[in-house]
Amino acid sequence: MTPAQSPEAVTPLAEVASLALEEARRQGASQCEADVSVSQGLSVSVRLREVDTIEYQRDRGLGVTVYFGKRKGSASTADLAAAAVRETVEKACAIARYTAEDPYAGLIEPEALAHDIPDLDLDHAWDLTPERAIELARACEAAGLAVDARIANSEGASVNTQRHTGVYGNSLGFLAGYSSTSHSVSASLIAQDGDDMQRDYWYTLARDPHDLEDTVGIGRIAGERALARLGARRLTTRKAPVAFTPDLARGLFRSFIGAISGPSQYRKASFLLEAAGEQIFPKFLSMQERPHIKKGLASSPFDTEGAATHDRELVQHGVLAGYVLGSYSARRLGLKSTGNAGGVHNLIISGEGTALSHEAFLRRLGTGLLVTELMGQGVNGVTGDYSRGASGFWVENGAVAYPVHEITIAGNLRPMFRDIIALGDDVDPRGGIRTGSVLIGEMTIAGE
Repeated sequence: MTPAQSPEAVTPLAEVASLALEEARRQGASQCEADVSVSQGLSVSVRLREVDTIEYQRDRGLGVTVYFGKRKGSASTADLAAAAVRETVEKACAIARYTAEDPYAGLIEPEALAHDIPDLDLDHAWDLTPERAIELARACEAAGLAVDARIANSEGASVNTQRHTGVYGNSLGFLAGYSSTSHSVSASLIAQDGDDMQRDYWYTLARDPHDLEDTVGIGRIAGERALARLGARRLTTRKAPVAFTPDLARGLFRSFIGAISGPSQYRKASFLLEAAGEQIFPKFLSMQERPHIKKGLASSPFDTEGAATHDRELVQHGVLAGYVLGSYSARRLGLKSTGNAGGVHNLIISGEGTALSHEAFLRRLGTGLLVTELMGQGVNGVTGDYSRGASGFWVENGAVAYPVHEITIAGNLRPMFRDIIALGDDVDPRGGIRTGSVLIGEMTIAGE
């Protein structure tokens, strides 16, 4: 089973995977799987109009997992030559013969495998030379520096293009692969007014280079964001409503996905342990997984085990409908795989017609904090405790009053999720979780 796109890239990798599977069978494995990939790309960065780095990248690899009954062994290599493939399989088999049996080990159930593999339009090569990439990066940075004389310095502008081709096969007869691309332009600028220095950034990201935002516009937004942070103040410690911009709100829902993932559930290391069927969010909030969005940044026709991906209602009217499972964690929990080995595919957060415009969102916030940057990793997936350094803007009576920095926001994710009182309509498509701004009714803000 091979998708129509990029056969010239997929076919050689499919031959490597087939060789690995054949060798595993020859060596007596009862089940086996092979994952082969090649990625290549170009990254260019400039700083203060001078070229900082030019990097070509090309990686390749083969991962092999074999099963002897319930004994499992894995090995990998970056050499795709036939002799190296056979040796890698031999190493995996040797490991499997000495490992302990695991009653839950094995390939995905055959009925879950993908059979009809759609072309999701993920492969859009960018014919980008280093010279053109440098030109784009310079234009991006220059646009930001030109915003205001107070944009006095730069951390640089970058242009990146990547193409990845992967093939997965297993001894159940599954063998498929496809190519995907990712392109981006970003800028990070520094504004200065006397002793006050503030940094901010902006970026664009897409599968298709034609879908990237205007390069000059990216630089301009980065400069405007840095400029807007000049004069930032600290807040006194208080409790107040807290809003997250879409790029940061994505992190809240990433923590949610981590808590309902199979490993967190069977290890009993989740603040949402056995929460299926519970009201986790307010009734107006729902989540849909849509793996087959054309050009989607997290689109995939099958998961990392070859299981078919499919549309799914993960949260309905605030109620958790189920977990995010691969085959191993599903067996541990006495459930079935949800086609999520490797993660979720295009999770869409919706407010069921209640999403607010930017102006209406700020009016709903009233007086509180709008967070535009987070620092640190203060999220405990077991307890749900949340504490992170933050900066952004203080909002009064529905309008931005002044920038703030050097504060900490804290709470617990369970009550925070229930206390979501509004979503914005400013949905950010630059990732695998698509959400607008999120407003939480109350959090602790620690400052002076």
